[in-house]
Amino acid sequence: MDRDKALKQGVAIADVYQTLQAYLGGLFLNQFNRFGRQWRVFLQAEGTERRSTEDIRNYYVRNDKDTMVPLSGLVTTRSISGPEYTNRFNLYRAAQIIGGPAPGYSSGQAMAALEAVANQVLPPEMGYDWADLSYQERLASGTAMRSFGLSFVFVFLILAALYESWSLPFSVLLTVPIAVFGAFVGLLLRGYDLDVYGQIGLIVLVGLSAKNAILVVEFAKTESEKGRELVDAALEGARRRLRPILMTSFAFILGCVPLWIASGSGAAGRRVLGTVVIVGMLAATSIAIFLIPVTFYVVERLTGRGKVKQTGPLVKPATGDGLAP
Repeated sequence: MDRDKALKQGVAIADVYQTLQAYLGGLFLNQFNRFGRQWRVFLQAEGTERRSTEDIRNYYVRNDKDTMVPLSGLVTTRSISGPEYTNRFNLYRAAQIIGGPAPGYSSGQAMAALEAVANQVLPPEMGYDWADLSYQERLASGTAMRSFGLSFVFVFLILAALYESWSLPFSVLLTVPIAVFGAFVGLLLRGYDLDVYGQIGLIVLVGLSAKNAILVVEFAKTESEKGRELVDAALEGARRRLRPILMTSFAFILGCVPLWIASGSGAAGRRVLGTVVIVGMLAATSIAIFLIPVTFYVVERLTGRGKVKQTGPLVKPATGDGLAP
């Protein structure tokens, strides 16, 4: 628009833009009620009158002398190329990139590669950020160890309150690494990544593997307090609690089989979760169950609570006048 021409002919700048908007883009006027409904009124030129730049010659605007001035004398047009629409992210113009990791690479490795390339090739005035699932993954990255550590702490405190001892919970938690090792072996054999579903499965394994150890340690602790030797108490606990451990463990494993063979929408996450809990529980049931009596014995010996208790009087009266030890 030629502002000098518009001012000389007494045409307001806003009127020129409003006229172009009304004819080419549309302008809301008012609304009214009729037939029990509310109708909105828009002003716009007919489709045949706004197909090319030549149609602007037929548009007029009113000046301050109440006469109509053709827009063709106030504006000029030129052809330029541009996008049909523009994306914005956090109020900035943005170009959205959608992709996935190549076979054999995790999503974390793909995101790290994109960040490295962006830091090398993007000019200083341009930046990047993550959206959707990538944003959630970046936000949750690094929290797995904290969550796993907190689960250990809570289980330890609960066991300490249960046994009224700060050392006995170690005999339960020392078998958890066996289940975690089995979970990693399962992920490796099936070619899965340790994603958020796998991390949830690891936290679940802390409680599940501790449950097996609690059954043995509880019985062995009771037998030890009755005066039995630590070795005998630990072996008796393992023998008496073997069947309950196997029954509960295999019931849980068989219940998670649908996760192992899941299909359909979201099947990848369910398969990862099923792999972690099933293989982890198999390891905890087949390997850790033999280590529970050992850890109980070692912890009790190191803390000095496993000494043989004396039963009966320390001295016994003799038949004579003196006392025999």
